[in-house]
Amino acid sequence: MNIVLLGPPGAGKGTQARHLVETRGMVQLSTGDMLREAKDSGTSMGRRVAEVMARGELVTDEIVIGLIREKLEEGARGGFIFDGFPRTLSQADALGDLLAAEGQGLDAVIVLEVDDEALVQRIAARATCGTCGAVYNDLTRPIPEDGKCSECGASDFQRRADDTEEALRTRLLEYYKKTSPLIGYYHAKGLLARVDGMGEVDAVQAGIARALDD
Repeated sequence: MNIVLLGPPGAGKGTQARHLVETRGMVQLSTGDMLREAKDSGTSMGRRVAEVMARGELVTDEIVIGLIREKLEEGARGGFIFDGFPRTLSQADALGDLLAAEGQGLDAVIVLEVDDEALVQRIAARATCGTCGAVYNDLTRPIPEDGKCSECGASDFQRRADDTEEALRTRLLEYYKKTSPLIGYYHAKGLLARVDGMGEVDAVQAGIARALDD
């Protein structure tokens, strides 16, 4: 099963992707992770990525599609989760063409629906374990009183510099301008499933599971 996770920044896509990796054996294809992995790989594609990043330029869609092609050729028992790509309609077309060329396709596109104002409050209170990536929140899941991560025991908590109200509103505007048109795009293809992203993590997981099982 191949799926795309859509939703504004901070909607919880990364958290839900990790759960699908653990429970369904899927492989998460995060653009950022793929670029970092390629940069250090020493392969021909990796050298292209390293050169572009060294110049401080944005990596082209062509390169990202090339990295995805390599992952598709490696295969995955449970299928792939596309997280962070596509972000635009042209990227969605390119991904569709690539999957068709590889004899594959998308089975579902999950959009996590959120309330913008509540999302701003939630993200401004977010902290992440720098060791295992577990997400905490001052409002809903505070850092344990002993200062240690309940998942791995580390005490290296981090807050992103752009997890501020001003920065998040800028990122939301970018999402609505460039990425939200994908909702209508995939709805027209009969692939879209809407899941309430404002509930507790377990409730969102259950909503995604229902959508995929349907």
